[in-house]
Amino acid sequence: MRTYRQDAKTLELPWPFTGRSEELERVRAASAGGRPGIVVTGPAGHGKTRLITEAVRGLDHVRVTGTPEARDLPLAAFAHLLPDTVSLHRAVRALSGVRVLVVDDAQLLDETSAALVHQLALHGRTRLIVAAADGAPAPGAVSRLWTGELLPRLPLGPLPPEDTARLLAGAALEPLTVRRLHQACRGDLRLLRDLLTALTEPTPVPGPALTGAGAPSRVPGAVFTGSGEPTSASREAFAGAGVSAPAPGPAALGPSDGLTLLPGAGLDPSASPAPLPGTGPVGTGRLESVAGTGEWAWRGPLPVTPAVRERLAPALERSGPGERDILDRLAFAEPLPLPLDELDERDLEALERLEADGLIDIGEQGAVTLAHPLHGTALRATAGRLRARRLGRAAPAYGPALDAERRTLVRQVERLDVRPVPTPVGEWLVAHGIPLPARYAEVRARFARLRGEVREAAAWAREGLRPAPRDGGCRGELRLAEGCPDEPAGPDDVHARYTAVRRGEPGRAAGRLPAGSVLARHADALARADGPALDRAAEALAERGFTLYAAEAYAQAARTHRDPSAARRSRTRAVALARRCQGASTPALAGLVLGELTARQRQIVTLAAAGLSNREIAEKLTLSVRTVGNHLYSAYTRLGTADRTALPWLLDTPDRETA
Repeated sequence: MRTYRQDAKTLELPWPFTGRSEELERVRAASAGGRPGIVVTGPAGHGKTRLITEAVRGLDHVRVTGTPEARDLPLAAFAHLLPDTVSLHRAVRALSGVRVLVVDDAQLLDETSAALVHQLALHGRTRLIVAAADGAPAPGAVSRLWTGELLPRLPLGPLPPEDTARLLAGAALEPLTVRRLHQACRGDLRLLRDLLTALTEPTPVPGPALTGAGAPSRVPGAVFTGSGEPTSASREAFAGAGVSAPAPGPAALGPSDGLTLLPGAGLDPSASPAPLPGTGPVGTGRLESVAGTGEWAWRGPLPVTPAVRERLAPALERSGPGERDILDRLAFAEPLPLPLDELDERDLEALERLEADGLIDIGEQGAVTLAHPLHGTALRATAGRLRARRLGRAAPAYGPALDAERRTLVRQVERLDVRPVPTPVGEWLVAHGIPLPARYAEVRARFARLRGEVREAAAWAREGLRPAPRDGGCRGELRLAEGCPDEPAGPDDVHARYTAVRRGEPGRAAGRLPAGSVLARHADALARADGPALDRAAEALAERGFTLYAAEAYAQAARTHRDPSAARRSRTRAVALARRCQGASTPALAGLVLGELTARQRQIVTLAAAGLSNREIAEKLTLSVRTVGNHLYSAYTRLGTADRTALPWLLDTPDRETA
């Protein structure tokens, strides 16, 4: 277990506080006068300490922290606040003058310290802000804080994907890498930082390399093109995310890269390109520059650093009969599940233990998979060459599953329903650097674009262009995602006809949209200038996954409502949805929230969105650099963005139009 000493470095905030606005307000309200306090619970690494630190910033408060080393020492956590020898009654009296007491890692408090915290809660003179980790035994006096209803409890879930993307915005990562990091860390922000640090190491990370049948391979002689040299802007961006930029290297991902399958493995979806075991991974296990984008991608192996290994210990250190064998078989079967009927009856007890410990998932149809996305990579990395060869020979075909995913996505698009669907095979292949069939990549790009995830759509299109640089479908999706709305579309493309509605010209789409569909209802409401109907259409669009379309419908409703309060509600919803669209810029969203800023903030934000640095803005407006920074920080807070990259869609006259 890793512990963190209570010193000045504990409160340093290397990453910007991102998201959690509702939770932050709840903790701040609980620390205000007349409130007893609050208990924040959640898994380790989910940001409980960071949330509390942000909430009490500027408040007069005292902090204590539980540690495993001092768990058997009475009042050890309060040693810096109390005399050497003191009774519990005197300790309560001594701390009764403390207005706000922050208790971190309360599950690690000794029994006497826990009793003291409980007594302070009973007396009610001190407001308690307590953080306790889930899944760890806590003293009874601590758990009774919320079970006994002395303090309200705030369960802290994982950071949503859009907030993870905002947190990593300064690192200039391409969206598929952001998605992979988010899924791999499952809300563990410490693990996220460890992985990002490992991926940017200037030298190869010592430890096991990912090999075996689960590690796709390059064709001998295939190399990356491009310099891979990070720009000065990229280096500054990585510094802003708390890590150093990747060292210069030969890796750069582009459409003409030589990454391909092993000899004999085609790109037909029905193929089964199982690589030979022990041949080494695609990519470097580090971030590689993506040619022509200024972004960085993670393809290939997991860097198994000591910090990562510590978090994977529950899977890597299993010693029960048959447990490690089952885990290894599941790891080498990825990205496909292992049918339950392929396992021996003697494995059932081991399966039950692994399921009880949360290491495997068993689906309704009896499909068995590893529960954590990092476990398979780590298990393959430590399996050994001979074991990898034996298990790798049974690697199943993923081609049919990939084609099934494509058909599912096409069917959803045809049904005007782009809510997320599981696509583990395609995501796994991209993560490991295997080129995708262009037909699959085109559908993935289209599905992402219709969801409003325009940067992700462009990334999927580029993946399809790597093995097929001339593919027309992927080229068209890339142009649409990057801002060419006039890309020719087929006569049967309902979304091309719906574009007129999005641009505020519903008459051009009259009678050309599917009758009774959510798109037709949006067109009808706009044609009648019916604000409430536009709100209902926007809600229906959002329910079906059309996040960008819904944001545009709410924006149109905001301009249509005669009731100012209704207009504000629609505008707020439009802004919230637009922030999830990865910087998409459309006429309906132009200038959506700049009216919420002061005149000076609006002026500075406009210049920042145009690409000017803080110093250039300061010189242009005759202000200090610090003043510009303060105005930008206030504007970011109001607009809900972390940096300049999300500002262009806020301009009154966007210089480009995406999606």
